[in-house]
Amino acid sequence: MAAAQRRGEGAGGEEVDPRERFRAYRKTGDIALRNELVEAHTPLAASVAKRFARRGEPLDDLIQVANFGLVKAVERFDPEHGASFVSFAVPTMLGEIKRHFRDRTWSAKVPRSAKELLLRLSAATEELTSDLQRSPTVSEVAERLGVTEDNVLEAMEARSVYRPASLSSLPSDRGGPPRGETQLGVTDRGLGGVEDRLTVTRLLETLPERERRIVELRFYEDLTQSEIAAIIGISQMHVSRLLRQALGQLAARGREPEPEPAPPRA
Repeated sequence: MAAAQRRGEGAGGEEVDPRERFRAYRKTGDIALRNELVEAHTPLAASVAKRFARRGEPLDDLIQVANFGLVKAVERFDPEHGASFVSFAVPTMLGEIKRHFRDRTWSAKVPRSAKELLLRLSAATEELTSDLQRSPTVSEVAERLGVTEDNVLEAMEARSVYRPASLSSLPSDRGGPPRGETQLGVTDRGLGGVEDRLTVTRLLETLPERERRIVELRFYEDLTQSEIAAIIGISQMHVSRLLRQALGQLAARGREPEPEPAPPRA
């Protein structure tokens, strides 16, 4: 009987509401049930992948990427949110395919040295932020890593290629300078847009979970507000409002003065 229920049939052979199958998976974590839910929707993944068939990538590769997004969608879908699984899964698969194309572009355009340095950049920035009790300048990051400032800038530009929509490049609500420029100090002023990206992750951590997820989906996964709405389970208008509020909070916190370093212990 358990096998029949996994196939979507009740004890008497009748069809089970698909939401019940997802509820059962969320409750039990049954891998066999997850795999059957994925298999049942593989035609949907193929359909999504075919939208990108003429962009120079093998269709089989795109289908594989879409299937990866499908697995993530099955694992994350909450049937209690009201949205159908299809409306949730399609944006998730689209996000994976878009990320795939970004990664391919990134690999083609970014020098190997910049990629390798980028892997060390975040750790060095976190260490310096902790040591200095403020965001480090590019020159400080370069000194910590034992490289030139140009090397750091090259690595930061590599990250900007990988993340096409930078928070620091967003215009302010009142038509002023891009968000993040208000954080700049006199040191290395021309590098401010790059330095600001060093603090984005830390600022995002100050947002509530839902708002942080919306910002990440919009700017790191390059999804539209409608696609985000389907994933989160709210209206596009609500997404727009939450996104506007979140960006306002990030801008305000970015303008806050850095805390004074703690006095040395006696």
